[in-house]
Amino acid sequence: MDSQVKKGLLEFYILSKLSREESYGYQMIKDLADLVEISESTLYPILRRLEGGGDVDTYSREYNSRIRRYYRITQKGRERLAEFNREQWKLRKILRYIEGKEEG
Repeated sequence: MDSQVKKGLLEFYILSKLSREESYGYQMIKDLADLVEISESTLYPILRRLEGGGDVDTYSREYNSRIRRYYRITQKGRERLAEFNREQWKLRKILRYIEGKEEG
């Protein structure tokens, strides 16, 4: 699959993951590995963009004598994810058309 398509969906994957549990960057990379190959240089700009847009916020916690930055979804992020879920039928329609299972 084209990397741009995957990157476009990564924000919603991250919001979905954070709606289930708070997490940190390295764990998200590991969890995402089955779906798409992603590096820190891809993930962290997305997280910063989500944070800047108010969709996630962060806090720090010590873990094994190191400071780990955790991310959690905000109410605004939950609303954005809910909107995506309400509208995802449009994406499914496009995919069905590409597969030849639906007329344009």
